[in-house]
Amino acid sequence: MNTRVGQLELRVPQTRGYRDENDRPFYPKALDRGVRSERAMIFAMAEMYVQGISTRKVTAVVEELCGLEVTSNQVSRTAAELDEQLNAWRNRPIGEITYLVLDARYEKLRHDGAVRSCALLTAIGIGPDGKRSVLGCSVKLSEAEPHWRKFLESLLKRGMHGLRLVVSDDHSGLRAARQATLAGVPWQRCQFHTIRNAMAHVTKVAMRSEIARDLCRVFDADEPAEAERRYDLSELRLRTH
Repeated sequence: MNTRVGQLELRVPQTRGYRDENDRPFYPKALDRGVRSERAMIFAMAEMYVQGISTRKVTAVVEELCGLEVTSNQVSRTAAELDEQLNAWRNRPIGEITYLVLDARYEKLRHDGAVRSCALLTAIGIGPDGKRSVLGCSVKLSEAEPHWRKFLESLLKRGMHGLRLVVSDDHSGLRAARQATLAGVPWQRCQFHTIRNAMAHVTKVAMRSEIARDLCRVFDADEPAEAERRYDLSELRLRTH
């Protein structure tokens, strides 16, 4: 077996009269049938490939570190296995989601032979049990309305239902897609963008960090009455400056 520390020769004992639940002869559970490489090493090769390292350089790194010869076809097959797992994760059923958090971040990706800044659309759901999970993600060239709408429609097709609130920024593309696919679901602007936009109205730069901390304390309040009390205290203190 090919491992991170080199090639190991394993001897699997033979047993007579033993069959597992699938009517197969004995085989160690620590090993995968038909797999000749350690899973950790396979994931390491796939990660290098995903990060944009060429198959030729990946084979050179594995040979230098582990003393093993790995072909470019093996690296490509390893990356293809990751693609299959990712597709299965992307298409898994969702079920009931109470709160939906939508956001996007930009990453540098190679597209059509050039490095471009692309939008990674992300959906995080909070179920009735209060547990948070990533529902899905999609890489697009921008946050335009068609991209967000297609992404939200894919979540609905996977069975997402029971939404009580959507939280996101107020990007025009996302806003239009949300209104088209999740009409009737209440929306709230995310706290981060609310605070960041509020800073634009603070004329004294030296006061921005203090006001941002006060707004965070307001948002962290457990009850509306406590949030109002914290807001009033902050307003009174700022007026006395």
